Formats: sequence, structure tokens, C-alpha cells
Amino acid sequence: MRKIVLFMHTSLDGFVGGPNGEMNWIIPDPKMFEYASQQTDLADTALYGRVTYEMMNGYWPTAADQPNASKHDIEHSKWYKGVTKVVLSTTMKNSNLEKTKIISENISIEINKLKQESGRNILIFGSPRVAHSLMEENLIDEYWLFINPILLGNGIPLFKNIKSMTKLKLMSTKAFDSGVVGSNYLVVK
Repeated sequence: MRKIVLFMHTSLDGFVGGPNGEMNWIIPDPKMFEYASQQTDLADTALYGRVTYEMMNGYWPTAADQPNASKHDIEHSKWYKGVTKVVLSTTMKNSNLEKTKIISENISIEINKLKQESGRNILIFGSPRVAHSLMEENLIDEYWLFINPILLGNGIPLFKNIKSMTKLKLMSTKAFDSGVVGSNYLVVK
């Protein structure tokens, strides 16, 4: 069975976005991108909400073509163009998007179908509302959290809609020179 793996930046006090969804507090770190690429290499599907999908799709398809493209931009652009994108949205209707599937209803059923299909992992990048919906249904199998050394005080919470206790097993942790700490947790079922 395929795993759903959540990749999320968070503040130390547990917010994934500021009060207006701003993410300008996230510290980019080339070593962190190398660390995270270990997981992108194990995935063939990216799962997004509409807002994150539109942001990603506006950047990644051509990121490698830019004159100042970093190694990460080149590698992630290639990965993004090759994977299937799944978008959870009730407002997107264009089903003719290349390598993109839109799920607008029966989310739990449709996500469980995706998990049963043959293939590699399904990654969620950002998309807090999607993460909250999947947390509510206990559909996330693994968490990769990148804890930034900042306290936001308020904003969009990392964890929401959790109906029951979820046990996690720490699989790895890595501190980066930027002060970001990456922690990988497996959901114990």
C-alpha cells in the first residue's frame, strides 16, 4: 500500500502560516533540500489543495529554465513535471490539466483508493487545509516536519481536526546550520 507523507514547515510554536497565510518566515536551506529529496525520490504523486497547487504550478514547471536556477530548482522542477498531481478542490473544474487529477467530493474514499493503487508514496507539500482534512480521517502515514526557529504567536495551526490520539514514532532528526530542525515521524497503527 502507498503511504501519504506530509512535508510541512512549521514555527516552533506550531504554525504553518502567519495570520494571513504568509510564509516569509521559512528559512530556505540547500542542505535541507538535499535531505528532503530523499523522500521526493520515493514518491510519484504530489497532493495539494487548490491554492498550493496554483502556486506550485505557476513556478515549478519552468523553474529549471531560469538563468539563475539552483541545483534544487533543476531537480525539483524535473520531479514536479514527472509526477502525477492530485488536487483537492471544490472549485477547480478543469480536468484537462496534464498529469493532474482533481478530487472534489468523497475525499476519504478517493484518497483511500489512491493509497491502494500501485505506485510509490504520495507527498503533501504544504496545503494545510488538505493536511487538516486528512488528519481528521487519519489518512497521513508519515510526517516530515521542518521546525523553523521562530515563534509566530498566531496563524494557521499545524495540527487541527484530530479526532483521537495518534501515536508517532520518531524515525530521524537532523539539525541544519540555518537553525531549522527536520524531524521524521511514522504514524504507529
